[in-house]
Amino acid sequence: MPTYRPPTVRFVSGRGCRLVDAAGRSYLDFLSGLGVTSLGHADPSVAAAISAQAERLLHVSNIFANEFNESVAAQIDTLVGDGSPAGGQVFFANSGAEANECAIKLARRFGGRGRYGVVSALGSFHGRTLATLTATGQPAKHEAFLPLPAGFSYVAYGDAAALRAVDPATFIAVLLEPILGESGVVPPPRGYLAAARTICDELGLLLIVDEIQTGLGRTGRWFAFQHEGIVPDIVTVAKALGNGVPVGACWARAEVAAAFQPGDHGSTFGGQPLAMAAAQATLARLVAIDAPGIAARLGERLMGLLAAVDGVAAVRGSGLLLGVVLEDGIDARAVFDAALEAGLVVNTPAPGVLRLLPPFVVTDDDCDEAVEVLATAIARVRTGDRKTRKGMS
Repeated sequence: MPTYRPPTVRFVSGRGCRLVDAAGRSYLDFLSGLGVTSLGHADPSVAAAISAQAERLLHVSNIFANEFNESVAAQIDTLVGDGSPAGGQVFFANSGAEANECAIKLARRFGGRGRYGVVSALGSFHGRTLATLTATGQPAKHEAFLPLPAGFSYVAYGDAAALRAVDPATFIAVLLEPILGESGVVPPPRGYLAAARTICDELGLLLIVDEIQTGLGRTGRWFAFQHEGIVPDIVTVAKALGNGVPVGACWARAEVAAAFQPGDHGSTFGGQPLAMAAAQATLARLVAIDAPGIAARLGERLMGLLAAVDGVAAVRGSGLLLGVVLEDGIDARAVFDAALEAGLVVNTPAPGVLRLLPPFVVTDDDCDEAVEVLATAIARVRTGDRKTRKGMS
């Protein structure tokens, strides 16, 4: 169905930071499938885990236990606790939208009848199911699907004071992204999440943090909320969790998780063995390589290199989630096209902004190469010359 623009490239294989298209051309991947393949393409440990599991047991109903659920849930709980068990519980889903759907339902179940409202931020993105689309603070995305479910409200992103006006008689939760990814990698003012935590505590609201894009090391900590020394009531995670295998998770404090009773929520494929084998291998590898440390070091270096490029007005974000803001008059879509033509994969989440989400296996040389290609692409767009493809090895 025509839900995406017609693609201009067909990728057929990949290894590490590189992708290869159907014509045999190589590309440097600084998008990671929108932050999914954080260990790079065809990571050997994840591939081996998937292969071995496929030969043993592909699927079993979650009416029954499998060998991975408890261990993967414990791994997530420990990362939420930044190395120590956080004491929560996990529901496994198949995607970020489903993880957020779970979070919204859990918050409503916890609040009880009459206390069901969820506040989110303008400019946010939380998914494309009806509930998560409604939670997404972008009215232009709502228009084609009206009427949407009731019980959602929006405040300006980064405005902690606006959260104090939330009525706890009918609202139960605040849902926030630590960085607005789909709106162009927009970070909030320092202290915003900490202030939201305090306000939620004062008003008796649950704080839900959507870490689907920012989680699992991407910003230089295991979860972006850890930069502000808080623990949310509910955390959602997906994208990087399976390094390409569809899997999502909703973590919640035990007291909150206990609101769900048998039959309240479920998923046929959620937590199934193949996805869990991928998640377990992915998490183990992320820990082994110290993914947050890599993101912090290379992110700082990459930010400095990008800021020096002619035509770049600003670079924002954290770790290896970066938004490159172009100077006025430079068409970001044209730069995306020119970069892709030259062998570099990025994307344009918002007008005038390029987004970079390289995998943690990226090297200093990869960063130098990507910045060189991007600088050349910007220059070519400015001069109208976008015909020559830079060879990539």
